[in-house]
Amino acid sequence: MDLNSASTVVLQVLTQATSQDTAVLKPAEEQLKQWETQPGFYSVLLNIFTNHTLDINVRWLAVLYFKNGIDRYWRRVAPHALSEEEKSTLRAGLITNFNEPINQIATQIAVLIAKVARLDCPRQWPELIPTLIESVKVQDDLRQHRALLTFYHVTKTLASKRLAADRKLFYDLASGIYSFACSLWNHHTDTFLQQVSSGNEAAVLSSLERTLLSLKVLRKLTVNGFVEPHKNMEVMGFLHGIFERLKQFLECSRSIGTDNICRDRLEKTIILFTKVLLDFLDQHPFSFTPLIQRSLEFSVSYVFTEVGEGVTFERFIVQCMNLIKMIVKNYAYKPSKNFEDSSPETLEAHKIKMAFFTYPTLTEICRRLVSHYFLLTEEELTMWEEDPEGFTVEETGGDSWKYSLRPCTEVLFIDIFHEYNQTLTPVLLEMMQTLQGPTNVEDMNALLIKDAVYNAVGLAAYELFDSVDFDQWFKNQLLPELQVIHNRYKPLRRRVIWLIGQWISVKFKSDLRPMLYEAICNLLQDQDLVVRIETATTLKLTVDDFEFRTDQFLPYLETMFTLLFQLLQQVTECDTKMHVLHVLSCVIERVNMQIRPYVGCLVQYLPLLWKQSEEHNMLRCAILTTLIHLVQGLGADSKNLYPFLLPVIQLSTDVSQPPHVYLLEDGLELWLVTLENSPCITPELLRIFQNMSPLLELSSESLRTCFKIINGYIFLSSTEFLQTYAVGLCQSFCELLNEITTEGQVQVLKVVENALKVNPVLSPQMFQPILPCVFRGIIEGERYPVVMSTYLGVMGRVLLQNTSFFSSLLNEMAHKFNQEMDQLLGNMIEMWVDRMDNITQPERRKLSALALLSLLPSDNSVIQDKFCGIINISVEGLHDVMTEDPETGTYKDCMLMSHLEEPKVTEDEEPPTEQDKRKKMGASRTANPGQALCWRDRHQVGG
Repeated sequence: MDLNSASTVVLQVLTQATSQDTAVLKPAEEQLKQWETQPGFYSVLLNIFTNHTLDINVRWLAVLYFKNGIDRYWRRVAPHALSEEEKSTLRAGLITNFNEPINQIATQIAVLIAKVARLDCPRQWPELIPTLIESVKVQDDLRQHRALLTFYHVTKTLASKRLAADRKLFYDLASGIYSFACSLWNHHTDTFLQQVSSGNEAAVLSSLERTLLSLKVLRKLTVNGFVEPHKNMEVMGFLHGIFERLKQFLECSRSIGTDNICRDRLEKTIILFTKVLLDFLDQHPFSFTPLIQRSLEFSVSYVFTEVGEGVTFERFIVQCMNLIKMIVKNYAYKPSKNFEDSSPETLEAHKIKMAFFTYPTLTEICRRLVSHYFLLTEEELTMWEEDPEGFTVEETGGDSWKYSLRPCTEVLFIDIFHEYNQTLTPVLLEMMQTLQGPTNVEDMNALLIKDAVYNAVGLAAYELFDSVDFDQWFKNQLLPELQVIHNRYKPLRRRVIWLIGQWISVKFKSDLRPMLYEAICNLLQDQDLVVRIETATTLKLTVDDFEFRTDQFLPYLETMFTLLFQLLQQVTECDTKMHVLHVLSCVIERVNMQIRPYVGCLVQYLPLLWKQSEEHNMLRCAILTTLIHLVQGLGADSKNLYPFLLPVIQLSTDVSQPPHVYLLEDGLELWLVTLENSPCITPELLRIFQNMSPLLELSSESLRTCFKIINGYIFLSSTEFLQTYAVGLCQSFCELLNEITTEGQVQVLKVVENALKVNPVLSPQMFQPILPCVFRGIIEGERYPVVMSTYLGVMGRVLLQNTSFFSSLLNEMAHKFNQEMDQLLGNMIEMWVDRMDNITQPERRKLSALALLSLLPSDNSVIQDKFCGIINISVEGLHDVMTEDPETGTYKDCMLMSHLEEPKVTEDEEPPTEQDKRKKMGASRTANPGQALCWRDRHQVGG
C-alpha cells in the first residue's frame, strides 16, 4: 500500500466509518476489514492519528484499528503478520513525539504502545524505555505528561507477564530504573506539595497528575519487580516513606475544596498509596514484616482515634481497615500449633502483631467499631424513610455494597473478634449487660447504640456460643423488644429479628420455635416495610435450618404464606421481589404437599409477575425456582397450572430466544419436575419436546437434565412420545455417541434401555439405528465396564422381551460381520458370560441371567454348548437377589414386588411423584421371572 496515494483513500473511508448512517458506515467497515491485512495499512493509520489537524473522531477510529491490529497481526506467527521492516518503522514512529493534545486519544496511544511493548520489549525494541525516561525529563508539560502516561502503561503491561523468562526481564528492568522512578516520583510530589499553598489550581492539578502517574509506575515496579524486595534498600525506603507522604497528602485535603477535580485526584492519590501497601502485603507478606508495626499504628490512629478527624474520607477508611484485616488474617503471620514448626519469619511477624494488639488497643478498636462505625447514619435513616427497598438492597449486598464502609467495618469486626475472641468476648458481654431492659423511645441515640451492639452480637454469634444463654435472652429480652410498636423502635425491631436469624443455626432451642413463629407472624404485619423484609429473611433462615420441624410450623403456615404473598405484591424493586420469592420458594419446598390449600393467590399472581418481569431475567429465574417448588408441592394437581406453566417452559428452554442464556438451567429443571408430577400426557406438554433437539446439539452442562427429561417422557407416555419424536431423537443420539464422553454415552444408552423396559414392542424398531452399535460393542468386548454393563442391559431387554426383533438384529449383524448367525450368537453369549462381572447392579445382573436362560429351551447346538456358562452366571445371579425371610425362614427374591405393596413414607421423606409411581409399575412388570415370556413360546433363534 503506497503511503502517499493510500492516505487520502483511507482517510476518506475512516471518515465514512464515523458516520451515523448505516448505509455509509457498513461499506466503510467492510473496506477497512479488507485492508487490515494489506502491507502499509498500519503505517497509513499511524500518519492519520498523529496528524492533529484531522477530525478527532477519525483519529480516534484510526487509533482503535491500529490497536486491534496489534492483537491480530503483530506476532510473527500470526496469519497475515506484519513484516519486520514495517514493524520497525511503526515502532520508531510511535515514540517520535509525545505531543497528543486530546486526552482520550493520548490514553489509547499509550495503551497501543504498551501492547507492542508486551510483544517486542526489550529484545526488538530496546530503545523504548530509554526514550520514555528521556521524555519524562523534558520541561514541556504536555510532552512530559504524555511520556509519563505511556511509561505507566508500558510498566503496567510488562509487570503483568507471568512466564519465567518475562518475569526475569521485568526484574532486570525494575532494578535498572527503580532509582530513577523514585526520584521522579519524589520530584513531582515535592512540586505538588509546594504548589498546594499557591492557589494556582491549574498548576496544582498538573503536578498532582504527574505525581499520580509516577506513583502508579512505582507501584508496579515495587510490587512486581523484585523477588526479595526487603533486601533492596530503595524499595524499603520508598515503602517506609509512604506513611509520611500519606500524612502530608491528608493534611493537604484541608486546603483543597470538596467539590473540584483537584480533590478527586488528591483522594485517588491517597488511595493509591494504600493500594501500594495492600498489594505489597499480598504479594510479599514476609518482606512486609518490617512494615507491620508502622502500618497498624498509622491505620489505627487515623481510623480509631481523633487523629483522623477532618482529614479522612470513607474510601480511605475502608482501605485502612482492609490493611488491618489483611495483617490480622494473614496465614503467613500465624504460627503452627507447635511453635517449633513455624518459620522464624512467621514467628517474628506474630510477635509484632501480639505486641501491638494489646488489651487496651483491642478494647478500643472493638468499642469504636460498635459505638461509632456500626451506628446507623443520618443518611441511612433518611434512605430508610424515603426509599425502604433501596435501603434493604444496600444493607443486604447491593451493587456498591463491597465498596462501602458498613460491610468493611463488619468484616473487620468479625475477623478481629475471631482472632482475639478470648480478649474481646468479655468486652462485648459488658456492652450487652449495660443495655438490658427496654430503651426509652425518645432517646434515639440510645436506640441506635443498642442496634449497634445487637449487630455485633449477631456477627459474633459463633464465637459467643458458650458465653451467651441465647434461649433465656430471647424469652426475657428480645421477644419483649419485638412487641414495642412505637415508630422510633423500628430499627430495634428490625435488628432483633435479624439477630435471631443469625443465632438460629448456632444456638436456639427447638421448643422456642412456636414463640418465634408467632413473633414472625406479627412482624410480617408491621407498619414498616424494612422490618417486614428483614422478618422474611429470618423466616427463610428458620425453615432452612436442619432442626426445622414441619409439625411446629404448620399452625402458622397459612398466616405466614398469606402475609408473604402480600409483601410480594407490595414491593416494587426487582431485587426485593426476588428476595421475597426465594423465601416463598423455601417455605413451599419445606412443607411440600401441605402448601396446596394456600397457593391459589400465588398461582394467580405469578403470570402477571412473569409478564411484568420481561426485562428482568434474574427475577424470572426466581419465578422459575418458585414454580419448581410449587409443582413439587402440588404434585398431580400441577396440571391445572399448564396454561401458564408450559409457555414458560417453552420460552425458557428455546435456545433461539435470547433469554435462554439466563433461564435455561432453571427452565430445564422446571420442565423435569413438571413431567415427573404430570398425571398424564397432554398435546401441549408433548409439543414442548420440539425444543430438545437444539439442546442436545449444545452438548452443554445441561445434558444430564435433558436425558432425565427424555426419560420422563418415556415413562409418562412412551407410545405417543416415541411415535412422534423417536426418529429425530435417534438421529441426535447417533450424533452424540460419536462426540460425548463415556459418561454421556452411558446416559444415552440408559434412555434406550428405559424405552425398551417401558415399551418392548415399539422401542426396538424406533431405536434400531443404535442397536447395531450396542451389538458390536458386546461382540468386540467394550473396554469400559460401565459402558459394557449398559450394552448388556440394552441387549438383555431386546432378547428377553422382543425375540423376533433380536432374531432380525442377529441376522443383520451376521451379514455385517460376514459370519454365520450361529457363530455370531455363540461369540455374543461367550462374551456376555465372560463380562458378567462388569455388571454391578443386581437388577441388571438378574435381567442378563433371565435373558440368557430364555435361550436354553432352544435345541440350537451353539446354545447347548454354552449351557454351563449360562447356568453358572444364573446361579450367581440367584445368589445376588435371594434373601432369607426372617419370619418363615425361607428364601425369596428381594426384587420381587407385590402390586399391593406400598412403600412407607416417613415424615422427613418427600412423597412419591407420579413418575415414581410409574417407575414402580414398570419395575413390578419386569422384576418377576414368572412374568418373562419363555423363549420356547417365541421364535427359535438359529433352529
